[in-house]
Amino acid sequence: MEMSLPPYADRPVAVVTGASSGIGRATARTLAEQGWQVIGVGRDPVRSAAAEAEIAAAAREDGGFTMLRGDFTLMADVRRVAGEIQHLTPRLDVLINNAGGVRDRQIISAEGTEATFAVNHLAPFLLTRELTPLLRASAASLPAGSTRVIAVSSSGHRAVDGLDWDDLQSLGEFRPAVAYCRAKLANILFTRELARRAGPDGIVAQAMHPGVVASNFSAHGDAAMRAHMAAADTVPPDEPAETLAWLATEPEGGRTGGRYFHRRAEELPAEAARDDAAAARLWTESERLLDGLGLH
Repeated sequence: MEMSLPPYADRPVAVVTGASSGIGRATARTLAEQGWQVIGVGRDPVRSAAAEAEIAAAAREDGGFTMLRGDFTLMADVRRVAGEIQHLTPRLDVLINNAGGVRDRQIISAEGTEATFAVNHLAPFLLTRELTPLLRASAASLPAGSTRVIAVSSSGHRAVDGLDWDDLQSLGEFRPAVAYCRAKLANILFTRELARRAGPDGIVAQAMHPGVVASNFSAHGDAAMRAHMAAADTVPPDEPAETLAWLATEPEGGRTGGRYFHRRAEELPAEAARDDAAAARLWTESERLLDGLGLH
């Protein structure tokens, strides 16, 4: 059965990944409360059902929230979700690539990709590529700067000095924290190149650091990561959700793409995250990896 959203008229449409818990759930709820038509994506069926009930009840209008299910360690699932979104709406005003996570060990998916790299970078890269026609449709009908793609990165990108081009996915030596930090660096580099490529179409790309958030983020991390999270001063998911909603709706988020934010303020990311040559190469390598999976 083909799904469809209620007629949105002048209601803006947003997609929020990782919407079943934590930052994504809080962000989806915030936008739905503001009258947006929100499409969430979640992996866990129980958490997704709970989030759907909560956000739908909080939405300003009936039908203001729709939850889709997808496992973003699998690129075939990402493409399926993208297809479902394309059936739901003819345009997309804001895409928030929030889904991510850290693992305690190397996990190779059925497609042969490494899970940390896949869910944190390759999945949002593919989803954005697949949804670009909807973003372009939005940009063509809205004031400049209204159509946006926002990446949830991390200050963890500062802990590494670049990507390993000989082993981009950490398929050889695997250190959980390093793999995660490189993936978060990839988020910013992808945002930088996306801003360059999509800017002429009227699509603005930004990245942000959410802070250390009290959520289930580190549930699959190793002992060191769980200990770090337990000892850190955390913020509730509502705090970064506020920044994400601000980037999605306020003028600053639509001005000059390729920037990095924290707590509603622009920050300068690490030098490795400002490398235009690395950003362009990452795009090419990501396309090559998808080609290898038959996702042309």
